[in-house]
Amino acid sequence: MLLKKILFSGLLCLFLGILMVGDTGCANIIPPTGGPKDTLPPVLLAAAPRDSALQFTGKKITLNFNEYVQLENASENVIVSPLPTLNPSFDAKLRTITITIKDTLQPNTTYSINFGKAIKDINEGNVYKEFTYVFSTGTYLDDRTLSGTVTIAETGKTDSTMIAMLYQDGDDSAVVKKRPRYITRLDNRGHFTFRNLPSGTFYLYALKDESGTRRYTDPSQLFAFAGKPLTISANNEPVQLYAYVEKAEEPKKRGSGPAPIATGSREKKAEDKRLRYQTNLENGQHDILDTLRIQFATPLKTFDSTKLVFTDEKFQQISNYALVPDSLNQRFSLLYTWKLGTAYNLILGKELAEDSAGRKLVKIDTIDFKTKKQEDYGELRLRFPILDLSNHPVLQLIQSEKIVYTHVFTTKEFNVKIFRPGDYEIRILYDENGNGRWDAGEFFGKHKQPEKVLSIDKKFNVKANWGNDHTINLQPAENPPKAPVK
Repeated sequence: MLLKKILFSGLLCLFLGILMVGDTGCANIIPPTGGPKDTLPPVLLAAAPRDSALQFTGKKITLNFNEYVQLENASENVIVSPLPTLNPSFDAKLRTITITIKDTLQPNTTYSINFGKAIKDINEGNVYKEFTYVFSTGTYLDDRTLSGTVTIAETGKTDSTMIAMLYQDGDDSAVVKKRPRYITRLDNRGHFTFRNLPSGTFYLYALKDESGTRRYTDPSQLFAFAGKPLTISANNEPVQLYAYVEKAEEPKKRGSGPAPIATGSREKKAEDKRLRYQTNLENGQHDILDTLRIQFATPLKTFDSTKLVFTDEKFQQISNYALVPDSLNQRFSLLYTWKLGTAYNLILGKELAEDSAGRKLVKIDTIDFKTKKQEDYGELRLRFPILDLSNHPVLQLIQSEKIVYTHVFTTKEFNVKIFRPGDYEIRILYDENGNGRWDAGEFFGKHKQPEKVLSIDKKFNVKANWGNDHTINLQPAENPPKAPVK
């Protein structure tokens, strides 16, 4: 009997041991996780004095949040309106932001403190965007608003780094000598909104304020102004501003193209005797939509055009062309009515040219090339069914932010049989004075607005050996929105 009890006890222990080993071997040990990533911005729990407080007389404001917060570039991000003479100081500690007012507050005035993108949580950097604290030293809050859009007149685009400004002083010099009463930022669409304004008459400007002075200090700044004073009331229409940079006088040109080619060692001294040049041919081909150019490394002392011979592929001389030098006698443009897919030759004689250092061509050079073929180009047709020809529209085709083609409209269609392939952006210049180019505005004393450009916010592609056909629907020029391309 004792033996049976011992055997039973042993089997029971073995069975329990197997169960324990089995459980241990099959279990997945999962370490505790930190939960989902925090993507929420801080939340304001309390403010002292409370937000939108009336009859404010204090010098300190505390803002308490639900998590630890930090302030980033408060001097750049925070906007206080009306603009104080002395900016308040800001301090972030744990969950609290403290604002210390250093300026003397004006009576019966509504103040707003917009933090922009300054407030972030410490752990993940989530931004509490455009949080605004408002208070009044009077018995009510001013609640007028004014909104609008700033468009860069020359390009039809926007610049979100600009600010909009309101002045109460209507003298032109105020924008130079004084800081504005109110400022606000532009968003990425060029829109702005002033809030908590009082009723009254204001003068509206916009500015690219890279110096942080809140004033117009340099004609190279982007600048815009409203055409008339604005009376702020309960219902204000949105305002459209057009920013421009004053056109400076162009310096006298000293030539263009590549810099002179210099040798840097005595071993290359022999090469200095050779007059160097280059052309704008690409892989032995000439684009007939461009001008064939010969660019010498240095300005020339002498140039004998009779030593340059222009021939066809059979070396038959061509005479009905023009060779036009630049002002430095360094770059020469060959003007000719080119034929597609045709071979030509340029023969440069040894005595063709000499620079001031006595460098000449060391031998007769022959440049053989062909013009591009018809199939290397595309046909382009653009239709503008709603185009108002009375606004003197000029078509601008853009590549890499540069105008590469212009066309003065006489009809609502543009059709070119031979056009260079590539991606293009369309702009329409409303050419008020009919000189074929964009003209900047003039503010001081004249209050002349810049000419306006409509940017069509979609690129189109011109394919080679293809009929490229597009229809563009425009809105009136007075307030041009983005226009879709079909």
